[in-house]
Amino acid sequence: MKNAQIRLTIAADVPALIGVIDETDLFPSDVLEEMLAPSPAGQNDAICLTCLHGTAPVGLCYSEPERMAEAVWNMRALAILPAVQGNGLGGQLVNHMERVLTATGQRLLIVDTSGTEDFALTRSFYQKAGYKEEARIRDYWAVGDDKVTFCKLLL
Repeated sequence: MKNAQIRLTIAADVPALIGVIDETDLFPSDVLEEMLAPSPAGQNDAICLTCLHGTAPVGLCYSEPERMAEAVWNMRALAILPAVQGNGLGGQLVNHMERVLTATGQRLLIVDTSGTEDFALTRSFYQKAGYKEEARIRDYWAVGDDKVTFCKLLL
C-alpha cells in the first residue's frame, strides 16, 4: 500500500489499536491502553501514530523520550494488523515517526526487540530500515530470550 494515511493517534483509535495488538500478540493489549491513555490527550511527551486503511486504524507506532538522555527516543511499539502486513505499512510508520522526531531536533531513535528466532523477521525489518544492532543483553526477557537493541541516528 503506497502512501498510507498516517496521523497522530486520537482517543477514538484506541479500541481498534487494541485489536491490532491482540491480533499481533506482541504484548498484552492492556499495556497499550495504559501507554496510550495520556498520549492522545497530550498529557505526556510520547508520540503515537496511527496508520489507517481507509478509515480503519490498522497499525501504530509509539515512541517516547528516554529519561536522562538528550534528544533520545525509544520506539516502544510498532504493530500492523496481520491481514495487511507485508505491504510496507510498517516502514511507512517508522519513516513518519523518524520525520516527526527529526523535525523537533531529536537525534537518536532506539528500539528493543527479542533475540529469538520468532523475531528474526523483526530484526531484519529494522536492519533494512537503517537501524544498527548496538547491544544484546543475554537472557533478558527470559532464559534464552535476549534483548536486542537497535538504534538509528536521526540528524
